[in-house]
This record gives sequence, C-alpha cells and structure tokens, in this order.
Amino acid sequence: MTFLPDFVPSKPYTIGIEAEFQLINARSCDLTPTAPEILADVPDSFMNKIKPEFIQSMLEVATSACGTIEEIETDLRTTIELFEQLAENAGCQIFASSLHPFADYREQSLTEGKRYATLMEELQITGRRLISQGLHVHIGLPDRATLIKVCDGMRQHLPLLLALSSSSPYYGGEDTGFCSYRSRLLDSLIRSGIPYTFRSWENFNQLISDLHNAGLIEDVRDIWWDVRPHPDFGTVEVRICDLPVTFSEILAITALIQALVKTLAEKPLAHTFPRLEIIANNKWQAARHGLSGKFIDIDDISSPLTIKTAIENTLILCQKASEALHTEKYLDDVRKILISGTGTDKLRAMHEQSMTFCESIQVLRGDFWT
Repeated sequence: MTFLPDFVPSKPYTIGIEAEFQLINARSCDLTPTAPEILADVPDSFMNKIKPEFIQSMLEVATSACGTIEEIETDLRTTIELFEQLAENAGCQIFASSLHPFADYREQSLTEGKRYATLMEELQITGRRLISQGLHVHIGLPDRATLIKVCDGMRQHLPLLLALSSSSPYYGGEDTGFCSYRSRLLDSLIRSGIPYTFRSWENFNQLISDLHNAGLIEDVRDIWWDVRPHPDFGTVEVRICDLPVTFSEILAITALIQALVKTLAEKPLAHTFPRLEIIANNKWQAARHGLSGKFIDIDDISSPLTIKTAIENTLILCQKASEALHTEKYLDDVRKILISGTGTDKLRAMHEQSMTFCESIQVLRGDFWT
C-alpha cells in the first residue's frame, strides 16, 4: 500500500523560506520562553508567518511562496520587523544564529502540543539538547521527475551551503571546535542527514510508504534529511543550512540555492552520483572547519579542493541560471561571505577580543540588517 500524497506542481523556481529565530532576554541575553506571549499578539494576517517551534524560546518566520528573491526580501523583512516589535512588547529580543552560545538546554521549556510531546518522549536527551535554529529553503518544481532529479543532484552541494551559513560554534558556554555544531546535533536523530539517491519517484514513493506502513512516520515532516522532496508543496526543501546572522546573508544563500536548483533541473539526468561516504566526509569538513575545510570533488577525488574554491566553482556553475533569474547582486553577497567570513567566524573573532557572549550577541543583533 502506497502512502505518499499526490505531487502538487509548483511554478518553477518559486521560493519559500522558513527561518527559526532565538528569543533572548534583553538584559542577560539568555534564552527566554516568551513564545506563547508573542504568539498571543500576532495579528490574524500573520498567523501563518510567525509560528511556534520545538521550544518556547524560539519562533519560526515563514514567507509566502514568492516568485523572485526581491519578493522574498520584502515578505521576510515585513514579517521580521513585526516580529521584532512583538518581541520588544514582550520584553525580549530576537537573535539570528543556529545555537545560543551559553544557554542551558536543561532549562528550556517544550512547546505544548501532542506532536512535540510525542517527539520528546522518543528522542529523550537527543531531543532536549536540540535547542538549535536553522534556515529551510523551498524551491518550486513542475513535476515529480524533476523534483527527484534535483533532490539527488543537490546532495553533493549541501556541504558548501552548510559552510557558508555556519553560525553555531558554541554550546553551553563552550567552544565545540565545530563551525556548525547544530549539524552534529541534528545528525544524532534518526532519519536525518544526507539521504541516499532516489533515482526515481517510484523509489521515493516506496520508501516513504514503507516507513509509514511500518508505523515509523506519520508523514514527510517526520523525516529530517538535509534535503527532501516535499510533494504536497511541489518543492525541493533544502534543510542543511544554519541560520545566517545577517539578513543579506539569508537572501544570498537563498539566491544561491534557487540558482542551484535551476541549474540542476535543466541539466541532463545524471547516471552516477558521488558516494554517500564522500559527501558525508565533505559535510564533516564543512561542519568542523567551515570555509577552511577540504572538499572532495567527484570529478577528481585524488585532488581535494578547499571549500572556498568549491564554492567559487559552484558560483561559476550557477552563473547562467543566476543571470536568467536576475539574482547576480545576491550571489555577489555570497562572494562577500567568502571574504568577510561567516557568523561562526564573527563570533569567534569577538570572543578572541575578550568580548562576553552577551556583548557579541548584541553586536551581531545590531548588524543584522546590514
């Protein structure tokens, strides 16, 4: 018996974003469980754009399906500005990064609801430690075959997106040694990480149906892969990214994902793919070393690249797609990340200057709209 819902086509390359933000105390900068208070004041017209998440010290901002990055920019800016005002009214602030640098996971309050309670009961300490935030990007695709082709092809690019977005070096007040420790926390979950290649809609359908019929999942939301097909939205959903620390970086990485999806969708169908172990190694390098990591390219596995060089090559690969989408200025901001560094680089630089975590958080908050 198959379970997967019917594929709902989307207009090609439309965009949707889900960005998870921390809620922090304005004085101590620690996480604060003010989500219920904020949600109670959200206007009806924004109820689908400011949403609860796993813990009460975070909230998700979601956009509508937009045709261009410019539309995403306007949509996201409008909602975040309202979110900032609602947070201020509740006596707190919002903060963009993927792990709070010193909060104690044992002090966080779970969001009420059967789904979250059931998840926590199963996940136990792995769930309680998961106080992380991420950026999820949906790109619309017109048919099932293209969706699977793009999802399979995106796998080898995922580590580069992780390195570019990394913003989670600290956990519980300690430098973890990773640029994205969030990704290591997520990889501890079942049905997470980089998926195998599906190669066909039928294979994907069978896998999801088997998991459902075995009682392991209720729907696709119970699978937390770094990239996954989303049939009922008609999108490929890229989930690997940390939440970048600035608005311009969120837009830049979203534009890169959109250009990558267009490039992969319009390429001939690939018959060979990098081994999962090679992609996993590249992901480890991105999580551990960020932009300074090494990257094994399938076309020349004996000569590793730097992750920076691999990103530069990807920008070249996506150039024609970006020109067609009119997003060149946003990809220029990707190049700026390669020069100025990621959120992780900025946090560590401030820590090396003997700034407190609270001081660092407030500096990054002040720079968010730059």
